[in-house]
Amino acid sequence: MDATLNRDRGSVVLGALLMLILSVLLFWLPGIGSLIAGIVGGKVAGSVLRGLAAAILPSLLVGAALFFGISLIGLPIVGLLAGASTSVIFVAGSGMLLLGALIGGLLA
Repeated sequence: MDATLNRDRGSVVLGALLMLILSVLLFWLPGIGSLIAGIVGGKVAGSVLRGLAAAILPSLLVGAALFFGISLIGLPIVGLLAGASTSVIFVAGSGMLLLGALIGGLLA
């Protein structure tokens, strides 16, 4: 029996959670902290695409939370603008995290 058939494919959610936690803990290492968080999270996610998805997932969740939170108080257009712009800014600012996720996915 081939050992690769039983190998776990990884978890995008666990990878995203590890990236978030490590990014917060390693904030004092500009660039390198995000790279380390991305490598670890990408390796846990299991592949390159899953690692990149894990890196982008927290940004999209924050944007969606802003959209729904602001929409609940009766301002759906403002919520849409706030959520979308926050997601774009977070994804644009996470270059080292994405690079680390790419490297970690290749190592998996």
